[in-house]
Amino acid sequence: MVTVSTSNVEQRAYHHGDLRAALVAAGLRALENTDIADISLRGLAREVGVSATAVYRHFPDKRALLEAMAQDGLAQLGQLQQRAAMDAGDQAFSATGRAYVRFALANPGLFRLVFTHCQMRGDGLPEGNLAADMLLGNAAKFTGGDPAAARRFAVQAWALVHGLAMLMLDGQLPADEALIDQVIDGRSMWQARS
Repeated sequence: MVTVSTSNVEQRAYHHGDLRAALVAAGLRALENTDIADISLRGLAREVGVSATAVYRHFPDKRALLEAMAQDGLAQLGQLQQRAAMDAGDQAFSATGRAYVRFALANPGLFRLVFTHCQMRGDGLPEGNLAADMLLGNAAKFTGGDPAAARRFAVQAWALVHGLAMLMLDGQLPADEALIDQVIDGRSMWQARS
């Protein structure tokens, strides 16, 4: 009779180099085809191969996990917008807006999670992220650096791209590339305001 010890297998299943990151990644994968409400800490624990109690060392509740996932999604959005801005040159502001809508269309569950579970700053923008910093920086360029005008223009620009994204996600407008390009044009937006 041959016996095999499973202690090493069990031990490996319960240890991760970065369990927090593994849980966030598993949550983001689940979000691709699962509603936010249906994501469970126990299910994610099973997926990454840890006990349900191990999850609670990193996330005291589901909301904490969703907030971490939202921060990750916001970071992804900011990186996408930054790449779009670098490729667009003097059209960077419009490019970041178009990247915002395209991110929403490509990642509807994550997009909705980001804006229902991210931390907000005192000025109403999502806290501590590249996307909000770029929005305010670009708005300042359009408004000549006046902080009140820049903040107002940033909110207007955000409302435009967020509204367009939601209208497309909800099927009120077609998810059409040409429409995205027509609606999001920073220069014409600023000229219309002047």
